[in-house]
Amino acid sequence: MAMSRRLALELEEVQQWRGVCDLKLLEGNVLRWGGLLLPNNPPYNMGAFRFELTFSPHHPLEPPRARLLTSIYHPGVSKDGHVCQPLTSLHCWQHTTRAVHVLQDLLLLLDHPDGERVMRLELARELGEQPETFWRRAEEHTRSHAEPRPQPPGS
Repeated sequence: MAMSRRLALELEEVQQWRGVCDLKLLEGNVLRWGGLLLPNNPPYNMGAFRFELTFSPHHPLEPPRARLLTSIYHPGVSKDGHVCQPLTSLHCWQHTTRAVHVLQDLLLLLDHPDGERVMRLELARELGEQPETFWRRAEEHTRSHAEPRPQPPGS
């Protein structure tokens, strides 16, 4: 009961954050959220990326799992959408961490690919050794796979 109340409050908090849109419960389940993540930096800011955030029945004692459902050319995201997110690993997780922190961390990962948070070694290597090629391919992939960014209200 307390977990459901906490997650409902966290859902409201995330819905107010500008880094996501179209946030909703999946299949009416408070333990599964879905929405669109809106990166700030090129080339990923040319689109929006559908994500799913799944909470453990033991939340907040166990971390949620974030997964991108939209294909992305990024060293920190595996081909099946799993993300390199130390914040949600069991040894780093703190029960006071809120869902908005998890999604802000995910957005930070997308906005700043690096060689530290890696799920796809070949892309990390390409970013380090051939950055022009990496950024061109990331832009092409974003144009081909990302969802259109929603228009801001009033535009």
